[in-house]
Amino acid sequence: MTESRAVPDRLRDRLLRMVTRVLAVLLLPAAFLRAPGRARHLACQWALGLRYPAEDLRGLDPRARKAFEDARTHAFWQDGQLIGLTSGHRDAAEQHRMFSEEVRRTGSFAAARQRVLPPEESGHVRGIAMDVRPTQGAYWLELHGGRYDLYRTYDNEWWHFEFRPETDGRPPVRMPHPGASPYYSATS
Repeated sequence: MTESRAVPDRLRDRLLRMVTRVLAVLLLPAAFLRAPGRARHLACQWALGLRYPAEDLRGLDPRARKAFEDARTHAFWQDGQLIGLTSGHRDAAEQHRMFSEEVRRTGSFAAARQRVLPPEESGHVRGIAMDVRPTQGAYWLELHGGRYDLYRTYDNEWWHFEFRPETDGRPPVRMPHPGASPYYSATS
């Protein structure tokens, strides 16, 4: 996502950010009692959990989950950005269902791979891929996620980020779409 593609804030977005931030501040005393050294982190996660009640961080690789939570805590407290998780870990059966549905919809494996990968290639199944929202949060993550080894990996998916610590702080080559090339080798 380039700066020119950043979506301007709507009044609703600003209000939701403000309410979520006030909620996090109100939760700080309880978070401090629970984890004095991580109160801001915990209050942020609680407030974002209330803002995005359907999100599910379970199943993410523990290091990927920590990176995601740390990134969104920074975005929240330092820059006032909300980052919610739309989709994280998927089991192989769910990924297979999504891929098969896309094959039926598009009529071919090749066309389906431009939007959904089969389970054996999916970062979601491995617990390292995260689909995030809103667009402003994804834009923040695209600009700053490298500090946490979180990178946008596909041109056609502004919402899709992967935890990629093996790149040693260098963004991986961004592919035009998920099936553009053998992104994951059999040895990785």
